[in-house]
Amino acid sequence: MGGEGEAVAARHLLSRGYTILERNFRIRQGEVDIIALDPTGTVVFVEVKSRASLRFGPPEEAVDRRKQGRICRAALAFLQRRGWLERPARLDVISVSWQNGGRIQVRHIEDAFPFQGW
Repeated sequence: MGGEGEAVAARHLLSRGYTILERNFRIRQGEVDIIALDPTGTVVFVEVKSRASLRFGPPEEAVDRRKQGRICRAALAFLQRRGWLERPARLDVISVSWQNGGRIQVRHIEDAFPFQGW
């Protein structure tokens, strides 16, 4: 489900003019599913959450404080490696859920949570 959700999220971003820089960026302390540039040039770190149903709530609720911290650490490492610490950046969540009948629902939450430890 995760790989399918990430593919849906990437298509969503591309359809809105984003440029995908990297997928599944990992460091020992964390990971970011998708790193992209939005049409304004802002670096966007995207956590993708997907679920086959909403029985246990919307997918974005799974991005808890601990997960947010791991994403922030990976985002900082990416920006440092690129020498982009001065560039505008934000943390988004894209939730993907499959509804009855196979319909896909995508919810893009911009600035979903603040950077921690910055």
